[in-house]
Amino acid sequence: MSDMSDVTVVEPSRRRLDRWLAWVPYGALVCSTLIVPIADIADLPHRPWPVIGASVVLTAAWMLWWTTLHPGWAGDRRKMATFFLGLMALIYLLIWCSPLFGFFAWTGYLFVAYALHGRLTRLAGASSVAVATALSQAGGFPALIYRGAWGYFGILLLFNITIAGSMTMLTTMNDEQTARRAEMIRQLAEANRKLEAALTENAGLHAQLLVQAREAGVHDERQRMAGEIHDVLAQGLTGIVTQLEAASATPGIAQRHVEAAKKLARESLAEARRSVQALRPQPLDSSALPEALEEVVATWSGLHGVPASLITTGAPRPLLPEIETTLLRTAQEALANVSRHAAAARVFLTLSYMEDVVTLDVRDDGTGFDPAQPPKESSYGLAAMRERVLRIAGTLSVESEPGAGTAISACVPALGLGATA
Repeated sequence: MSDMSDVTVVEPSRRRLDRWLAWVPYGALVCSTLIVPIADIADLPHRPWPVIGASVVLTAAWMLWWTTLHPGWAGDRRKMATFFLGLMALIYLLIWCSPLFGFFAWTGYLFVAYALHGRLTRLAGASSVAVATALSQAGGFPALIYRGAWGYFGILLLFNITIAGSMTMLTTMNDEQTARRAEMIRQLAEANRKLEAALTENAGLHAQLLVQAREAGVHDERQRMAGEIHDVLAQGLTGIVTQLEAASATPGIAQRHVEAAKKLARESLAEARRSVQALRPQPLDSSALPEALEEVVATWSGLHGVPASLITTGAPRPLLPEIETTLLRTAQEALANVSRHAAAARVFLTLSYMEDVVTLDVRDDGTGFDPAQPPKESSYGLAAMRERVLRIAGTLSVESEPGAGTAISACVPALGLGATA
């Protein structure tokens, strides 16, 4: 993020600097032309004014056409190479007209980075500008041809090439770093785009998985209800039929069999109501999960005459409906198992809200059993609880031993109403 913000700040400043530098060569050309008359005072030779004027106009027109009027050509390497070669020829022409045009010759360095690409190409371009600059500083072509100032020219040339080469290398390395940074930013933007697309796709897949999970939940719930009807209601109805048949066969003790049948009918009715209630946990429609569990515990305790209590720890908060429903039905199923199998004198429930998970613990002091060999009657109970908890990426553990009671613990993700994963 810091790199992107740095580029955002630097780019406007660099564009302003580039616009200002674009007019520097024109200013240097005008100034050089204005000081050429000094050559008469300093006894410096120069070409006739018509030749000088034509050379100046041609140079200005050359820069105007290739750069100012066609800025889009800056990315065309062939056109820029043609422009730079023509510009260097015009610079040497101006120095031939007067060595004072050396004040314009140095602007060739500005066009090295603008028009040329590659380290070797830029070094060659900068060296040609250095030769022109050293030539003007030595007094122009007449100084070499007529006065033989080759030694002086050699010293000036070495000085200019050293400085020009160093500055060109620094500029080239800076441009390469800028290009790498721009490429990194482009790759980062592309990666962000792909990430956003992946997140969008993931949201769609998540929604599809939720639909599939609900459909699977409906199927599993039907299987669970079928098991309960078979294990509880069918057995109760079979018992009622058996008692009534016994009452018909033995009139002397018919009243005892009728009372037993009534008791079985009441128990089967209670189980039927509990099973129907499990299809849709109505307590959650108007209450939060802790209050809904309190209602379930109180109802169960009053129905079976077994003291039961619920303790809530942590800060309660709304969870996804699937998670709250799972915890409520787990509690209902665990209490149903206690009433059917445990013969417990006391039941304790603990609902714990933690940062990442929510746990529900159900403990009783009943007869217990060997978890490795669960009773046949609980096949739909524990299995249904475990499947329901696993469906929402939770875990269910059971600890029990004969004569020492049973502890069931469900641990589920603490996903709130705004969660997407």
